[in-house]
Amino acid sequence: MAAAGAHRPGPLKQQNKAHKGGKRRGAAQRRAAGRVAVKALPRRRRRDLGRVDRRHQALQLRRQRKEAVLAEKRNLGSKDGPPHLVVVVPLHSGAAAHNTLRLLQSQDAAVVRVDEGRPGGFTLLCPRLKQRWRFVAAQAGDLHAVLDLAKVADSLLFLLDPADGWDSAGEHCLSCLFAQGLPSYALAVPGGTDLPPKKRIDAKKKLAKAIEKRFPEAKLFPLNTDQESSLLLRHLAAQKQRHLAFRDRRAHLLAYAAEFVPSQESNLVGTLKVSGFVRGQTLSVNSLVHIVGHGDFQMSQVDAPPDPLSLNPRVVKGQKRSQDVDIQDDSVNGADEMEEDVKVLMKADASKQESLQSEVVPDPMEGEQTWPTEEELQEAEASLKASRKVVKVPKGTSQYQAAWIVDDGEEDSEEDEEEEEDDDIDDMMEEAASQEGEGSEEEEELAEEECETMTVSECVRDDHYDEKVEEDEEEMLERYKQERMDEMFPDEVDTPRDVPARVRFQKYRGLKSFRTSPWDPKENLPRDYARIFQFQDFSRTRKHIFRQIEETEGASVGWYVTLHVCNVPVSVMESFKDGRPLVLFSLLPHEQKMSVLNFLVRRHPSNSEPVKAKEELIFHCGFRRFRASPLFSQHTSADKHKLERFLRPDAALVVTVYAPITFPPASVLLFKQRSNGMHDLIATGSLLAVDPDRIVIKRLVLSGHPFKIFTKTAVVRYMFFNREDVMWFKPVELRTKWGRRGHIKEPLGTHGHMKCHFDGQLKSQDTVLLNLYKRVFPKWTYDPYVPEPVPWVRDETMPPAQEVEME
Repeated sequence: MAAAGAHRPGPLKQQNKAHKGGKRRGAAQRRAAGRVAVKALPRRRRRDLGRVDRRHQALQLRRQRKEAVLAEKRNLGSKDGPPHLVVVVPLHSGAAAHNTLRLLQSQDAAVVRVDEGRPGGFTLLCPRLKQRWRFVAAQAGDLHAVLDLAKVADSLLFLLDPADGWDSAGEHCLSCLFAQGLPSYALAVPGGTDLPPKKRIDAKKKLAKAIEKRFPEAKLFPLNTDQESSLLLRHLAAQKQRHLAFRDRRAHLLAYAAEFVPSQESNLVGTLKVSGFVRGQTLSVNSLVHIVGHGDFQMSQVDAPPDPLSLNPRVVKGQKRSQDVDIQDDSVNGADEMEEDVKVLMKADASKQESLQSEVVPDPMEGEQTWPTEEELQEAEASLKASRKVVKVPKGTSQYQAAWIVDDGEEDSEEDEEEEEDDDIDDMMEEAASQEGEGSEEEEELAEEECETMTVSECVRDDHYDEKVEEDEEEMLERYKQERMDEMFPDEVDTPRDVPARVRFQKYRGLKSFRTSPWDPKENLPRDYARIFQFQDFSRTRKHIFRQIEETEGASVGWYVTLHVCNVPVSVMESFKDGRPLVLFSLLPHEQKMSVLNFLVRRHPSNSEPVKAKEELIFHCGFRRFRASPLFSQHTSADKHKLERFLRPDAALVVTVYAPITFPPASVLLFKQRSNGMHDLIATGSLLAVDPDRIVIKRLVLSGHPFKIFTKTAVVRYMFFNREDVMWFKPVELRTKWGRRGHIKEPLGTHGHMKCHFDGQLKSQDTVLLNLYKRVFPKWTYDPYVPEPVPWVRDETMPPAQEVEME
C-alpha cells in the first residue's frame, strides 16, 4: 500500500560533509575549508498557504490599509486632532482670493474666527459636522511664504482664472511646489459668471485641457455659490492625504499666536512664546527647533493653554449656537486669555537637552588636524628667509634633492603662493588669459572683437536694444562662451609659456586608470574639514534615529501648546507682525551640526542660462534654506567622481556643499538670485547622502599635436615648451582623441618636442592628450540668511534663444 504522502526530512536530519573536490572546487568552497554551516531551527515549519488562505490574507491587509486611511481622515480636523490647515494659493493675478474666502466663511451652522493682523486668515468651526478648518491665504508672488506654508499644510487650494488658468508667476510657483513636494490639493475657479454662455463653455474646455497636462486626474471645482463652497469643503475633508517624508518624521507647527519677551541684557534678543498645534510627531522640549528662515534655537519649557479653536461652546467664550455666521477676532499676541490658567506641560532638562554646537573645536592635544596661527606662520617665514635661500622646486622634492639644484644666477624670488583649492576662475580661462596677455596688440583687439560677437533671435523688436550693453549682459555672454568651449573641448587647457608646467600643475597627478587607481579619502584634507562632523556609518545612524522617533516623550500630535524659544532675535517677531508665516520644525539628533552634504539634482527645463561651479546659489533643502557655493560632479557608482565645470542640462549631477546635517529623504531646490532681486529656479532634486569622504576629482587635459609620424612613434610638439617639463611628466600615460594609447620615450631638443611611442600609427589630424587629476573641496560659504525675493515676473528683455559664435 502506497504511503499517504512523500517523506520530508526535518531540521534535525544528518548532513554529511561534501567532497572537497581538490583544486577544481570553487572559491567559496576553498574558503569554507570543509566547514558546515549551522542549520537553522525555525519556530514553526514553513508551509505554503492555500488558495483560500491567500485570499483571506489579502483581504485582511486591504482592510487594514483602508481602516488606517479612514482613521487618518477622521482624526484630521476633529476635536482630538489639529485643525485641517488649508493654504489658499492664487495662481493668477486675476484670481479673486478675497471673494473665495468670503464664500468659504458663509457656511450654515458654522462659527468663523478671523485672525487679526493676518490678512485672509480665519478659522471655520462646524460643530454639526464635528470639523474645524483653518484657512491661510498666501500672498501672490511671495515665494518664501508659499513654500513655507506648503511645508506644513494639510491641503492646498489653488485658485485659477476662468479664462487663462495660471500666468507665468503661477507656473513658477507650481514648479517650485512640485519640486518641494506637493501635499493634497484641490483646484477651484472663482468667477467667470460674467462671460457669455458660449465663451464660458469654450473657456471651461480650454482650462480642462490645460489642467489635464499639469494635474492629471484632478477635479475642477467652480466656486461662485454657497453650495459650491460646501462641496469643496466636503472634498477637502474626504480626500486622501498625501504625505511628505521630511515633515512626517519631525514635529512641526504653524504659529497661531506669538509673543516676544525681551531679555534683561538686551531688547534685541529675548524669549519667543509661539502657540500652535503640534503636527507630524511628538514634540520634546529637550530637542532643538528650527524657525524656517531664522535659524536653530533651544526651548526652555512647553505650556498647555486652553484650545482657542475648540468645538465645545463652553470653552470658546462669547459664541452662541445659531444659524448665522458669528465672526470674532483673534489677537496676534494671544492677548484674549481664557478663564482657565495656562499649565506648564514640561521644562527642559539641561542634562538631556541638545546642544547648539554646530562646528568642531579642534583640540591640539588630541592630535587632530590643527593649524598654526598667523603670527607663528610669519615668524617661521622670517626665520627661513634669514637662514636659507629660497629656491623654486617641484612639489614632492625632498630636502636632500633640493640641495643639488643649481641656481642659474637669477635673482632670488619669494616662494610662490599656492593656488587656492577652490578658485572661482576656471583654469582653462586663466591659461587663455595668460596667453592673450603675451600676444600682440592686434591679437588682443581681435579677441575683444570675438568676445562681442553674438547672434540673437529676430524676435527682438526694440531698435535701441543693442545701443547700450550692460555689464551683466557682457558677463552672461562670457559665460555662454565658456560653457560652449567646455562642451567642445572638455577639460582642455593651454600649457602656459611663462611658468613651467611642472610648477603650474604641481598639485596634479597622473592616474593609470581613473576608475581603478586608488585615492586615499583622508589625504591632504583642507583645514575646513577639522570643523565638520562625520559619521562612522551614516546609514546605520539614520536608521537608529528613525527608530527612536516613536519612543519620544512630549507633546502629542493635535495638542495646542505654547513653546518658549530662547535667545530669539526680535526680527523674528517683526517678521510675524508683518504678515509672514512663522513655521517651526523640531530637529532630529545631530541636525544642527555642520558636515558635507551631497544633493542629486537635475537642471530645471525652464532655465537655460549657464550655471558655473562655485557660484553662489540659494538652497531650499527640506525645511531649511541657505546660501552656498557648490561643486558639481558626475553621479556614478565609482569611488571617484569627475568635477563638472557647469551644470549640465542633459544629466543628473551631484552638488556638494558645507551645510547642516539633514537626514534624507528631503527635497532640494536650487535658486539663483538675479540682479533685480528675483529668484530663478535652476535645478531640483533630493538629498543623496551626508558624506565628507566623497572624492571629487578635477581633471586637466594638456593637448599636443603630432609633428612627425612614423609606424608606432611620433614627434609631438606644443604640449610642453621646455625639456624639463617633458622629463617631469614622462611617467604619465598618453592618449589620443582617436583612441590610441602611448607614453613619452624621450625629449627632443630644448623647446618641448618629445618622442612618443603608441600602440598604433597616428593620423595627422589626431590630437595627443595627457590627463592630470587633483581632488577639490567646496568652499566654506554657508550663509543661513537668504534675502526675501521680489515678486517673480518673466524676463521679457532677453530673447528666447541665443547663439554664441565660436570659431
